[in-house]
Amino acid sequence: MKIDTGKWSEAELDRLLRESSLLSGAGMKIDFLSQQFLGVPYSGATLGGGVNTPEELRINLAGVDCFTFPDYVEAMRLSASFGEFVEKLRLVRYRSGSVSFVDRNHFFTDWAIFNAARVEDATEEIGQGSTTTVNKTLNLKGDGTSYLAGIPTFERTLRYIPAEAIGESCADRLRTGDYAGIYSDLPGLDVSHAGIVIRSADSITFRHASSSAKSGRVVDEDFKKYIAGKPGLIILRPREPDPTGGR
Repeated sequence: MKIDTGKWSEAELDRLLRESSLLSGAGMKIDFLSQQFLGVPYSGATLGGGVNTPEELRINLAGVDCFTFPDYVEAMRLSASFGEFVEKLRLVRYRSGSVSFVDRNHFFTDWAIFNAARVEDATEEIGQGSTTTVNKTLNLKGDGTSYLAGIPTFERTLRYIPAEAIGESCADRLRTGDYAGIYSDLPGLDVSHAGIVIRSADSITFRHASSSAKSGRVVDEDFKKYIAGKPGLIILRPREPDPTGGR
């Protein structure tokens, strides 16, 4: 295991997670926890790995990308201590908690299948009749090669809300804490980017790890402006934890 806690000490993370655990509802927890990451630098490929490399659980809070950012936040919202966070991250990031490159959730929509106890696909609920359904072979590029060497290609049915269909009524059904994936129209990909929806009384914010030269860190941007011109959205919604401790 490799751990870099970034700007926090483990004791400080313990305190933040205890504080978060007292908040009511997944949305409030995700808002609070994701806010702590604002300003954290963008850093890609921090998980490393490959089919020929022994996989290890890596925690790098000093730099995140658009997938590891929600990865950490989701594991944190299920935790009340740093030790619990490490264990929840293993379960969120890997199928059945099996730490291997093959079992890592490489695609955004993997969460809806392999983390179904923790998140659900809310795209159709939010789109309400305006969603588009497509069948894709994920991990297969247009030229016949793979995005991820050694990971089998596989068929998946995706539903997304076209950007032009995201009007006021659709946006009003978004909730704080929703995980928003920007649908990709490229072969072999489900989304091209991901972030977190944050609602206030008069606005909707897209909180994400931006790789742009201008930002290069975790930032808040106006949601409607950000999605303008994008192909569409896939929304995964956090489920409330089972009070009996089942998840």
